[in-house]
Parts: sequence; C-alpha cells; structure tokens
Amino acid sequence: MSTHLYILTGASRGMGLAMARELLVPGHQLLCISRQTNPDLQTRATQTGVPLEQWTADLADGAPVAVRLRDWLSALPTHTIASATLINNAGVIPALVPLRDSQPADLAHALRVGLEAPMQLCAAFLGATRGWQASRKVLNVSSGLGRRAMASQAGYCAAKAGMDHFTRCLALDEALVPNGAKVCSLAPGVIDTDMQVQLRSADATQFPDRGNFESLQTQGQLTSPRAAAQRVLAYLARPDFGEQPVADVRG
Repeated sequence: MSTHLYILTGASRGMGLAMARELLVPGHQLLCISRQTNPDLQTRATQTGVPLEQWTADLADGAPVAVRLRDWLSALPTHTIASATLINNAGVIPALVPLRDSQPADLAHALRVGLEAPMQLCAAFLGATRGWQASRKVLNVSSGLGRRAMASQAGYCAAKAGMDHFTRCLALDEALVPNGAKVCSLAPGVIDTDMQVQLRSADATQFPDRGNFESLQTQGQLTSPRAAAQRVLAYLARPDFGEQPVADVRG
C-alpha cells in the first residue's frame, strides 16, 4: 500500500493541532514535532489506524532535530511512500515591545524557532528525500506580517519575511533538479489562537496595534483553528501548489 507521509511542526496546539487532527486519516503517516506531545492525537491515531510519531523538541535548538529527521527519513522504506510533505508551522511571538527595548535572547529565540529551524528542517527533508520517486512538498506557514511591517513586532516580522524569501530560493533550487519539490510559504489568515490572545493582552503603550487585534475579535473576523487548518490543507492539495512560492490562503 502507498502511504502519504506528513511531517508537521508545532502540532500540540492551535492550528498545528487542528492540522494534525485533519491529517489523521487512513493512508497517511504522520510525524509531529513539538515541545510537548498531545495524548488526544495518539488516541485518534489508534482509533483510525494511522501511524503517528510525536517527537518532543525545542526548535530553538533545531540542528539536532534536523539531523534526527534526516536519519529517520533515510531509514524509511521509500518504495511504500507515494508522497512526502514537510509543514513548518511552529513559531513564536517575542515580547511586544519596540526593538530598542527587546532583549537579545528573546529576539534570538524568535528567529531560531521561526526562521533558523524551518531552514534546517527543509534542508534535512529535501536532502534526505532527493532520490525518492515520491512527490514532495514543503509548506512553510508564514504570515501577512512577513509582508507588512508592524511596530513592536520586528522579531516576528523578520522571521516571517525571511521565511518567505528563503522559500523563494528553495523554489529556484528545486526547479533545477528532476522531481524537485513543490514549495510555498503561505500566509494562513488571522486565526483565533493563543498568539491572538497574546496580541490582545499586550501593553497598548508598547504595542500600538493592540486595538486592531481587539477589533478583529469583537467583529468576529478571526478564523477558528479548525477552519484555518482545513483551508491551509486544501491549498496544499491544490494542483497548482508551488506555482507561487509565496502566497496567501485568502488569495
């Protein structure tokens, strides 16, 4: 039987958890990489008969995770795999303060989780699977803030802008090789997650856009994690996925 393999980071909560739940269907194999495991996912996997692994890892130190992923992929029976997909979803918002007030360690953490680790995991995934006959995809979950600046968000904006641009580079790399991977850095829209709570509870004197995020909630403009996950996965399944290396699910 052919298996569709998915590797997903940040799968323990929010849209990542919702995507993991959507992916637990027969014919799939799922590897989740998060700071903590989710018992509900294992229960669902057992009920549906879907092979599931959950690795606990802090992607602020992504290099050993990337090495482990490369070795894990290299040991798989590739003749049984019809497709392989890496979804880089994990990310963090550093303290919502102007850059002049940011702490070096806080900025480093945001960039390591949001930019460095996705690059390392992409390199491991694409390197380990370069000889596979299976179709391959990379979906990097970006943000509109990678394309639009916002005060007191320099760390997060920089990480997502970097994600967009390295995905453009990946697309050029993969276009030059046989069976190159299809890649896209996708903005998923505004989602009702813990990150939104963090934005709405920020100090308004430090984060001038707090009111905008409060309005999104009061006006019912936030997408639920499940609906957002379904939209993102529907975009991933589109036949034209990868034709635009940087895209927005709403476009």
